[in-house]
Amino acid sequence: MKKQGMNPYLPSWEYTPDGEPYVFEGRVYVYGSHDRFNGHAYCLNDYVCWSAPEHDLADWRYEGVIYRKTDDPLNPDASMCLYAPDVTVGPDGRYYLYYVLDKVSVVSVAVCDTPAGKYSFYGYARYADGTRLGEREGDEPQFDPAVLTEGERTYLYTGFCAPGDRSRHGAMATVLGSDMLTIIEAPVFVAPSEPYCTGSGFEGHAFFEAPSIRRIGDTYYLIYSSVVMHELCYATSRSPTRDFVYQGVIISNNDLHIDSYKPANKPMYYGGNNHGSIVEMNGKWHVFYHRHTNGTNFSRQGCIEPIEFRADGTIVQAEMTTCGPNGGPLEGRGEYPAYLACQLFCRDEALYTGAPGEWMDSRFPKITQDGKDGDEEVGYIANMRDGATAGFKYLRCEGIRSVRIKVRGYCRGAFEVKTSWDGPALARIPVDFTNVWREYGADVAIPDGIQAIYLTYTGSGGASLASFALD
Repeated sequence: MKKQGMNPYLPSWEYTPDGEPYVFEGRVYVYGSHDRFNGHAYCLNDYVCWSAPEHDLADWRYEGVIYRKTDDPLNPDASMCLYAPDVTVGPDGRYYLYYVLDKVSVVSVAVCDTPAGKYSFYGYARYADGTRLGEREGDEPQFDPAVLTEGERTYLYTGFCAPGDRSRHGAMATVLGSDMLTIIEAPVFVAPSEPYCTGSGFEGHAFFEAPSIRRIGDTYYLIYSSVVMHELCYATSRSPTRDFVYQGVIISNNDLHIDSYKPANKPMYYGGNNHGSIVEMNGKWHVFYHRHTNGTNFSRQGCIEPIEFRADGTIVQAEMTTCGPNGGPLEGRGEYPAYLACQLFCRDEALYTGAPGEWMDSRFPKITQDGKDGDEEVGYIANMRDGATAGFKYLRCEGIRSVRIKVRGYCRGAFEVKTSWDGPALARIPVDFTNVWREYGADVAIPDGIQAIYLTYTGSGGASLASFALD
């Protein structure tokens, strides 16, 4: 079978959320923070970069570590984490990396001659008198920088605004000069925080964090995470620093608001904070976002979905899928690892993985892996208890007559095979206690056409699911 693009688009042992994608000379480069498998906090690892040909999102190349925590002079002991970064090309043709460390309120900048080489510390965003942005009296804290360079001007967007915090007014836009550091226009607010959103059009979707900026034609798209966290929203303007109008949701990492195959308010995955952006690759627009794994907030993985624009420039909310990077459904034949599930839920519905530091309890299934961070261990779904369901969308099925699964765990019951989350079982595969991965199978008649595949465990104990296969 030809290699296909699938979500998550990077290897299952890679945890690179907050993706900012850019196309440089025919390749898409993704810059993000770097979580640790089974980590105790966000963004514990150094920045890495991955890239792929823009016409083949199945062929990702690891570019290596591009910047280390200790490269910032404020962090010689690595006690602070590198939060979500962004990259822009300066007027000198070099690549500038903007980021904020997790315990300070200034914007750091690094620079490199190539998109994915070794970045070197360059300086801090600052006023003309040398005061660093975020440290002048009246400045609000800096967080999650996004950057867009046009000519000699670079627009810097920052902000973190928890619901109810009246000390934070919203997303800020600051204009930097040609040296990529010096402020030539002081910060202004471009999207309101929750306490200040009344009458703005942003009600219910006020700015929380994760600004990202793109320009399409004469329209600026300000992408951000709203106060409900699981959704990436956007606002548009003809100006980069004023008059942004709320437009809608691009994607939710629990598929809320989508009502094409389920009720709009039913979560189909365990949501959490979201961060990403949009990019045009090979003539098609996509959104990069992340999902949460391991039952925590701290092991996030990047995903990609194609997006569609309406005639008026607004964006249709995208579904979470397994096949997003593929440009169409996957081949409905052969074996697929279970960590590709784009939907995962049980009878106890949950919108979120929980507050930072909280682990989901034993009621909930989770995508995880064996080993430790950095081990190239293929992921799987653990703790599937009675009623737990994993969904995979979409596959092009023709003539499928059998299904196989690999399972381990202290379980006794069966997996039901369905083509809709609440549909009838087309096959039932009995499973039993086993300490090693064991293959089970059954006959099935999957209708021809583009289908979703849902696997629901019924029985006692907890099953782990490694893969499924259609023949």
